Amino acid sequence: MAEFKQSSKLHNVLYDIRGPILEAAQQMEAEGHKILKLNIGNPAPFGFEAPDAILVDMIRHLPHAQGYSDSRGIFSARTAVSQYYQTRGIQNIGVDDIYLGNGVSELITMSLMALLEQGDEILVPTPDYPLWTASVSLAGGSAVHYLCREEEDWEPDLEDLESKITPSTKGIVVINPNNPTGAVYSDSTLRQIVALAEKHGLIIFADEIYEKILYDGVTHTNMAAFTNEDVLCLTFSGLSKAYRVCGYRAGWMAISGPKKSAADYLEGINLLANRRLGATVPAQHAIQTALGGYQSINDLILPGGRLLEQRNKAYEMLNAMPGVSTTQAKGALYLFPRLDPEVYPIKDDEKFVLDLLREQKILLSHGRAFNWHSPDHFRMVTLPAVADIEEALGRMADFLSRYEGN
Repeated sequence: MAEFKQSSKLHNVLYDIRGPILEAAQQMEAEGHKILKLNIGNPAPFGFEAPDAILVDMIRHLPHAQGYSDSRGIFSARTAVSQYYQTRGIQNIGVDDIYLGNGVSELITMSLMALLEQGDEILVPTPDYPLWTASVSLAGGSAVHYLCREEEDWEPDLEDLESKITPSTKGIVVINPNNPTGAVYSDSTLRQIVALAEKHGLIIFADEIYEKILYDGVTHTNMAAFTNEDVLCLTFSGLSKAYRVCGYRAGWMAISGPKKSAADYLEGINLLANRRLGATVPAQHAIQTALGGYQSINDLILPGGRLLEQRNKAYEMLNAMPGVSTTQAKGALYLFPRLDPEVYPIKDDEKFVLDLLREQKILLSHGRAFNWHSPDHFRMVTLPAVADIEEALGRMADFLSRYEGN
C-alpha cells in the first residue's frame, strides 16, 4: 500500500502546549483520573464567563450573520477597533487598515505567509508564544530567537536582538504583555526596539492580546504609538482573553505606519484575506459591544479580583518552595518559574512535567515548549481558583521534595 507522510514544511512546526503531555493527560482522564490543569490560558473551564452584553449582541445578530462578510470583516466592528486605537493616541489606523480574523492565530499566519520567502528571518523572543515560531517556519522563513532576561524582569536584551539582525531579517516580533513570562515592557524598551526597526528597515509584529490584563497599576503602551509613519507595524489583539471568549475566535490585525511603501505586501495580505472569504461573522458582532461597553476585566485585575488574587497566591507559593523562583507577572495569565539546576538537575523538562502529571495529576507546560534554551523552567497558568492553586502547588511541593531529576 502507498505510504503517506506529512509535508516537510511541518518539520519545524511545533506546538507542544497541545502535544504529547496533553495527550497523556487526556488518556489519564479517560481512565478516570481528575487532572488539575495549569497548562492552557483558556478562561472558560475555570468559571470565567463572557459579559452578558456580548452574548446578547451576538444572539440578536444571528439572523443577519448567515452570509459572508467583507473579507476584512464587518464595517461596524472594524470601525470600533479603529476608534479604540484612536483613544489610545494612534491616529493613523483607519477602518480599512483593520482585518478581523478567526482569532489572532489565523492573522499571524496570514501576515507571515504574505511576507516571507524561503530563508527570510523573523526575530522572535525566547521564551516565546510558540505559535510565532511555528508560523514563521510554516511560511518558509526561519525564526531567530532573541533573548529576554529573567534577571531584568524578562525585558528583551536589546544588544542580543540587534546582534541577530542580518540582511535576511524582515521583522521583529514583540509579545507584550508577554506569554509566557507575564512581563510588560517599559516604554524605553519599546522605543529602542522601534529605533532598531527603523534603522534596519524592519516590520514590527506587535502581539498585544493581553493588553487589558495588567496588575499593580502597571500601564501598557501599544507599539504603534511609537512607530508613527516611520516603521510598519502590525498590531494583533482580540476578545479571547480580556473578554473570556476564546471559543468565539474574534481577533484583529491593525496596520499602521508607511503603508504606501508596503503596498505590495499589503496586497498580498488582501489576497489571502479574500481567499479565506472572511472570519466567522457572528463573533464579529461582539467586537463593537465589547470595546465600547463596560470593561469587566477591571473587576478581575484590581485588588480583590480573582485574577490578581490567584496570581499573588501562585507567586507566593512557588517562591516558598526550595530551589524554585519566579518573577512576578505584571500582566497576562501566566508565571514562568525557574527550577534551580543545583537543586533539580533536570536534563529533560518534558519528562519532568510528565513525571509530575503521572504522580500528582497536575498538568503544566515545560519551558522548552516556549523555545527556551534550557530545561530549567515551566509555565503555569494562574486561572484556577485560589483553593485549586493551593492544592496543586501543595502537591507540587511534595513532589519536588522527593524529585531527583533525570
